[in-house]
Amino acid sequence: MLLHVNNISKSYAGEPVLSNISLKIEAGERIGLVGVNGAGKSTLLQIIAGDLPSDSGTIYVGKEKKIGYLRQNSGLQMNNTIRNEMLSVFSNLLQVEKELREIEKKMGDSSLIDNPREYDKVLNRYAEKSDWFMQHGGYEIESKIRSILYGMGFKEIPEEMLIENLSGGQKTRLALAKILLEEPDLLMLDEPTNHLDFTTLSWLENYLSSYSGAILVVSHDRYFLDSLITGIYEIERTVAQRYTGNYSKYVESKEKNRELHAKKYVMQQAQIAKMEDYIQRNITMATSSKSAKNKRKQLERIERLDKPQQDLKRTQMAFSIEKSSHKEVLQVKDINIAINEENNQRLLLKNINFRLYRGEKVALIGSNGVGKSTLLKTLLGDYSIESGVVNWGNDVTIGYYDQEQATLHPNNTILNEVWNAFPHIEEARIRAVLGNFLFTGEDVLKKISSLSGGEKARVALSKLMLQKANVLVIDEPTNHLDLFSKEVLETALIDYEGTILFISHDRYFLNKLADRILELTPAAMNVYTGNYADYIEAKSKGASNAE
Repeated sequence: MLLHVNNISKSYAGEPVLSNISLKIEAGERIGLVGVNGAGKSTLLQIIAGDLPSDSGTIYVGKEKKIGYLRQNSGLQMNNTIRNEMLSVFSNLLQVEKELREIEKKMGDSSLIDNPREYDKVLNRYAEKSDWFMQHGGYEIESKIRSILYGMGFKEIPEEMLIENLSGGQKTRLALAKILLEEPDLLMLDEPTNHLDFTTLSWLENYLSSYSGAILVVSHDRYFLDSLITGIYEIERTVAQRYTGNYSKYVESKEKNRELHAKKYVMQQAQIAKMEDYIQRNITMATSSKSAKNKRKQLERIERLDKPQQDLKRTQMAFSIEKSSHKEVLQVKDINIAINEENNQRLLLKNINFRLYRGEKVALIGSNGVGKSTLLKTLLGDYSIESGVVNWGNDVTIGYYDQEQATLHPNNTILNEVWNAFPHIEEARIRAVLGNFLFTGEDVLKKISSLSGGEKARVALSKLMLQKANVLVIDEPTNHLDLFSKEVLETALIDYEGTILFISHDRYFLNKLADRILELTPAAMNVYTGNYADYIEAKSKGASNAE
């Protein structure tokens, strides 16, 4: 047994977050930890790692087993260089290497050579340390560091750069690179795919699939969970339930279990009612009293099933349109986009060409910083183009979702934020829509500035839904949403009758929604028919479709 978590409980201000959580992880297992936002997933990892005390329960870690924990805040030494931070993982090996160099220097001393007995001692010590150094990978330090830094996207970043000068996303990736170098027996990862582009995601999945240790991961990336995980623990209503298989298998198993439990409960309730009726009718009758008493004993022995719990309240979405657009929604022809950098214009995108037709669901993908969001904002008129043509079709009405929710006003309440945008709609209707997005009662009076990322996302989506636009331009809509809200959003957008142009790093979402993919690169735009899986297959064959 690598890890045994037994009856762990944790409360905050009297409110239980975790109740008697138990889980087991064997060597080599890949376990996902899922649940809605606020379910206690990160809290459980912190308790296992020893960063947070539990209220009760025990944690057993196998003898001489090492746990590595990727925290959401990186834990890096900000005044270190990238190289020195990576080398710190190998401090024991580097100390032995230093001792080897000192022994080598000593071995060259002529006075030692003249003393055969002492010389043999030094030789033996050198041989022992040299063997230990080799067996523990001392000669592989440089190649390991280089391989993992390259895989995590640091090929173009100087190793002498100070960590404090890295972006937030780069720090997260560096923290992940460091913990991979440590090679713990149990690797605990909290949202490891945040800030990773497709290339780095693919490298990480391949690396982890052949990782020799066990993995416990909290992630909202369903594609990642599907490709890597072999078992899932779901935390719901403060308790944990284990499922076998990856994320898709878990979703299927959970629904089957729920339906089976509901059927068994109904059948048992019918059986109990029948027995109670028999007992009540016969308990006082001389001829059948004994039979009724036996029946009552049987009834007392029945292990009663819990009443099926109502599903947790989920976000409800449905996007409709006021009026259809014409067939050709958008024509983009030979556009060049420049950005201002330190008072100089730099050409960011050039020769961009594509068309968008009514009813299409088209994804815009590309590496971080390539200009995807800039392109969307240019199409919406927020930025000017250097040259080329952007033509929106007739009767097009556009709804825009900004991943940063910059259009939300921080001093507004939730109610005012939405109602101000749609003053012609009565308050009851606004409140009903907000209720569908889990804002009920006094919640609607919270200020935007006090909301979490997920809550702000739901406010922005509620405004988008009320627009009834026939074209949705959406930038990273699944960011900040929990697994269940993502699925609700997917279903709503799949059922949407209008046209969608969207940016996403969520490969599961791309697979479900996209019918065409536009890949933006610094040199060109490549067009692929189909979803993300089709795009990967086409890339492997070196094929794309010209616009």
